[in-house]
Amino acid sequence: MTTALVNLTRAQKAAAILVAMGKPSASRLLKFFKQEELKALIEAARLLRTIPQGDLERIVAEFEAEFTEGAGLLDSGDQMDTIMNESLSAEEMDAIMGNGKKVAGPQGPPPVWPDLEKVEPERLGKFLASEHPQTSAVILSKLAPSVAANVLLALEKPQRGDIIRRMMSMTTVPEAATRIVENQLRTRVLSEGAKKDISVGQTRVASLLNEMDKSQLDEVMQDLEQTGVSDLDGIRARLFSFDDIPLLAQKSRVVLFDGLSTELVTLCLRGASPEITESVLSSIGARARRMIEAELGQEVDGISAAEVTKARRSVASTAIRMSLEGAFELPSTQHAA
Repeated sequence: MTTALVNLTRAQKAAAILVAMGKPSASRLLKFFKQEELKALIEAARLLRTIPQGDLERIVAEFEAEFTEGAGLLDSGDQMDTIMNESLSAEEMDAIMGNGKKVAGPQGPPPVWPDLEKVEPERLGKFLASEHPQTSAVILSKLAPSVAANVLLALEKPQRGDIIRRMMSMTTVPEAATRIVENQLRTRVLSEGAKKDISVGQTRVASLLNEMDKSQLDEVMQDLEQTGVSDLDGIRARLFSFDDIPLLAQKSRVVLFDGLSTELVTLCLRGASPEITESVLSSIGARARRMIEAELGQEVDGISAAEVTKARRSVASTAIRMSLEGAFELPSTQHAA
């Protein structure tokens, strides 16, 4: 072992291996280093000189890594600068090297995660499918569990397993790495979504229409068709009223009413048609059904039509929310397919 090799620090040895790997492979690895580690690597690389091939092989063996190419290293500091400059933005380099500039500091942009949770799971899943599994794991760990679950289901099974394993073993993600991921999401997902993703607007319009009576809703939809409004199918897929309960599949009705109180269900069914009443009662347990039927068989004073309407809209809103979460499909969605 040469004297030069003995005098190399661990940071210099790590920098030598990264330079030997080349820019594509090294760039992917650099994303998983902490900020202070990246700074140490850059400073160490700038102190390196020519490393003979024999010494390089000993370094690789010491780090228990695989290395097969047989070239010595020249100008390691310059090559490390090239790798870093091509992998990170100028602001990120300044943050790592402590040059006085900070990325996404107190005056920077807000976190992307609330906006990212509004992106359709299929579109976000398509984006993650082309990313490194570790990056996908970081992103999903930042999302609400219900959102992350739907995105996972949009991925292929092998990808799901790999990402879940990485999420289980993940420790604290360095702040600098999180900022890099956030910047990429703003550029590649959210900015594109602002132009192309109209689901937020469709949901907003559908929410207004769902507050209308059936006759009013039909009239407005006819007006929209006559005026040539586009993407009406997207709005229809988000329309649902209490009167549409019989159109839901039996399994979907069971899922819907499983989490609703008997008081709310009883109030909804007051004055309902026999068809709707049976559709609801056939979707709940026998004990709850007997209780509700007993309540409906008694005359109760003091319940206004407005209270019944409010309760029915609450059930409809729950159905819409659950369908958007992927629990089941609304009848309008099924018909559109």
